[in-house]
Amino acid sequence: MSSSSGQRIPVNRFGLTEVFSPTPAKPEVDVVFVHGLNGHPHNTWTSENARVFWPSQILPGFLEEEKARVLVYGYDADVTTFTDGASRDKIHNHAEHMIAELVANRRIRKASERPIIWVAHSLGGLVVKRALIYSAEIRGMKTEHLRSIFVSTYGILFLGTPHHGSDVAQWGNRLEWICSVMLPKKVMDSQSQLIDALKTNNETLQNIDRQFIQILSRFHIYFFHEGKPTDLKGTLKFIVDETSASPTVQDVERAVIQADHSHMCKFDNESAPGFDLVAEGIQRYAGEAPAKIKRNWAAENQERTSVKHAEAAEATELYSGTRFESTFELNLTKRIASVKNTPPQRDTPQKNTPHSDSNSTFGNSSLGREQKALPSTEGQAEFDEHFTVEDITNDKELA
Repeated sequence: MSSSSGQRIPVNRFGLTEVFSPTPAKPEVDVVFVHGLNGHPHNTWTSENARVFWPSQILPGFLEEEKARVLVYGYDADVTTFTDGASRDKIHNHAEHMIAELVANRRIRKASERPIIWVAHSLGGLVVKRALIYSAEIRGMKTEHLRSIFVSTYGILFLGTPHHGSDVAQWGNRLEWICSVMLPKKVMDSQSQLIDALKTNNETLQNIDRQFIQILSRFHIYFFHEGKPTDLKGTLKFIVDETSASPTVQDVERAVIQADHSHMCKFDNESAPGFDLVAEGIQRYAGEAPAKIKRNWAAENQERTSVKHAEAAEATELYSGTRFESTFELNLTKRIASVKNTPPQRDTPQKNTPHSDSNSTFGNSSLGREQKALPSTEGQAEFDEHFTVEDITNDKELA
């Protein structure tokens, strides 16, 4: 595989691979490709006849002004990823790993706030959706760096991704058809029990669809659907039909690529059906993204600062109150201890007063006894505010 400059670049089977970067210019946008079921970070995007890997061999020529860096992401996209259900949400695991890798890749290059454009084929679109849902939900100070992917995402191009998840039976049929196209026959035969599970065990996929709707309006979205049916054992079918791949959503772009489901993401050259549509979408998003994402980050940083100030103020108020209470309690304890440790003393006899031998610390003047104050008057105002001193009418020490 070679880049547009003719340099051969090996593509990692798993994880991120940078397949093009503008030189000597500094990249201003990241374009990330994500494959689907049984896909491959190189083969999914490579034409079968001419073996053209268009993300690095064709696309960069249309992104020179936009200074875009191009990456592909690979993961273990076997059939169990999309059939294990909510109890074993492998899509979420893939989404977490992808977010972590992309964050690390960008942070070490001091590019955490660089705009992102996603290009996803088939069920790879579900992994991208889940990744953005995960990133958007992060609020903790210790993990807020993982939220950068959500904040930096400008647009997503979905190629043949099933979005309509309200009909459980239809979900099962569509996923079964995708497996029929994307999986080798021997795998279909050996994993028939997993294929059967598609008809009932897709709660995770439906949840992703519902959750993503809540954040969809934040991004620029471009839906592409296949224009040619696929031959499934002699029957022609649209694997992901227009209704599912390009649902009618307000302020979302829609287009058709005149190819079947498997080939709608492979372009031999710039004249291949659908290439202009996809390349123009990426180019336009790449040009518009920097200004919008800069505003996103300004708002995000302002919100983070406000939250930190509020938390600091709350902590200061709590600390001050606790400190006052602790100081008061300490002083009170000292005063009481001082009283308890004071030896009992006989009162000085008063003239014409028959009762002058009380051992009480607090006397009653009406009975001829003398009242004594606490040994220390420091903090007396605090003490008086919280306690009422009562007369003691018998001759007992303060216990």
